[in-house]
Amino acid sequence: MTPLTPMTRLTPQQVFDDMRAQGDMVLDKLDECAAQMPDKVYLHYGEDNIRMRFSEVKAQTDRIAAALAAMGLPPGQPVSVLTRNSLVGTLAMYAIWRAGGVFAPVNFGFRGALLSYQLNDTAPFALITDSSFAAALSEIAAEIELRRLLVHRPGAGDHDFSAGPVPDFDPRFALSDFAALRGHSGPVPHVPRGPLDIANIVYTSGTTGPSKGVLQPFRWMNHYTYPLRATTTSADVLYCDLPLYHVGGAFALVARALWQGNTVGLWDRFSPTRFWERIEDCGASSCILLDVMIPWLMNAAPRPGDRANTLNKVHMQPLPVNHNEVARRFGIDFVSCGFGQTESGSGFACVIDELGDQTGTPAALWKGRSKAEYRASCQASGRLLVDGNQPLPKGFMGRANPVLEVAILDEDDNHVPPGAVGQLAFRPRFPGLLLQEYLRKPQVTVKAQRNCWFHTGDACRQIAEAPDTYAFVDRMGGLCRVRGENVSSFDVEALLARQPGVRAVAAVPIPAQVGDEDEIAVFIEVTSGATLDEAAVRRHAQASMPGFMQPRYIRLVDALPVTATNKIEKYKLKQQLLQELGSAAA
Repeated sequence: MTPLTPMTRLTPQQVFDDMRAQGDMVLDKLDECAAQMPDKVYLHYGEDNIRMRFSEVKAQTDRIAAALAAMGLPPGQPVSVLTRNSLVGTLAMYAIWRAGGVFAPVNFGFRGALLSYQLNDTAPFALITDSSFAAALSEIAAEIELRRLLVHRPGAGDHDFSAGPVPDFDPRFALSDFAALRGHSGPVPHVPRGPLDIANIVYTSGTTGPSKGVLQPFRWMNHYTYPLRATTTSADVLYCDLPLYHVGGAFALVARALWQGNTVGLWDRFSPTRFWERIEDCGASSCILLDVMIPWLMNAAPRPGDRANTLNKVHMQPLPVNHNEVARRFGIDFVSCGFGQTESGSGFACVIDELGDQTGTPAALWKGRSKAEYRASCQASGRLLVDGNQPLPKGFMGRANPVLEVAILDEDDNHVPPGAVGQLAFRPRFPGLLLQEYLRKPQVTVKAQRNCWFHTGDACRQIAEAPDTYAFVDRMGGLCRVRGENVSSFDVEALLARQPGVRAVAAVPIPAQVGDEDEIAVFIEVTSGATLDEAAVRRHAQASMPGFMQPRYIRLVDALPVTATNKIEKYKLKQQLLQELGSAAA
């Protein structure tokens, strides 16, 4: 891979020192923004056309933190957050940190067993939620220990207000009004926190067991956002429509903005039909596009004004093969790519100069560094900058983060040669860069960190032609990536196994028809004498799973193929279905 500019190779210590100098503690950055630019808009919440300045966000979250402290929140205890409302989620996140708690977001698609498992596993002091989850929480009230709910109730005129009847919460819950917390007048707590203290519990899907709560230190957020911050200045506006229960939405966009004082255009969910209208509304110059979002935007009929927008920097993950075509159509000057993970943060990075000296974003709409300044900043900081016209390998992730050691390992943790596929592993050169542990799962933690390497569970390779760069190949085991969500085959199988008539289940990832992610296929061995059909399985899936987890392909079989030790041979099932789908397509 030939860089566009000669590279200044900073040492790991230089990178780490610069990262620390920019600040490990996200709350310190909020305080700085509120003091230095109190009247600048931080949150442009497009759903309700609300604009909150840095000083307002600090003041409101301080009041919520004071209310949490008055309730008796012990330092270091988690507070869970379950809401689709991204403004409420953002305010809750900062307030929990300020009060000394641990932010524990919950996937708002969960219900039933998935929801009760996470809430019981986290064992939060309280749950911040909204009235739309009354039915889902009441359904599991008898199965969870949680009793304290802090409820956001939308008012008439709010985008999430429901004019119809709203179900009541189960009487076993003790309810407090979230709006009252926002107006609390008690003293703001001052809880000492350091870079290695736990900030978050973010759940990530497992392959052979239930989802795992990843304990992230405060420094983890600094490390994760550092490469992305290098691509922007305070003049940039960030756009976020990613859910805040994921690190991409909560930290790579919303929290990251505090290090430079960026405005964030905030929406609750992605909309392919309103995406460009929103970009114009908030004047965004930088955003993140994940997999299927890109073909959805490209599927719209081309328009003469496709390039007349403010976006000049877009992070694409995974990097699509047609990244240059996307950039040329929409006038995106720079595309970044890499590897991000809930446990290991930002492992790789690359910047792609898509248009060279051609005009992408119109000059009148440009924000941030000029093209020349941007290229110079890449050269000075050692970031890999490549030409968007040159072919890049499928799954290209770029160059490794200097603060991490990187290895591609075989099953015995031996290093494999360049070009060979193995499991990606990281070793931090400095403290606090990776997860501390998996919540309540010491054996899983030890296994993941065996031989002093953190094993990512992803199959990757070192590119032989450019040995300092790497490419993603596939997920190892039974992890599926569907519409930006990591889905555990274990969770899918466990939920389907609850259906009467199911003897055994195997879930496998199948390449999606659109994008570079997966679809879920399940093979079900039916109990002898039972009556079961595909329609019944789909009804059960719809009742017990969020949409992204529901299988696209369902096959009922007499028997699942197994090894001599009775392990299901999933590779045979996957191969069988791929052959079937290939024949059908032909």
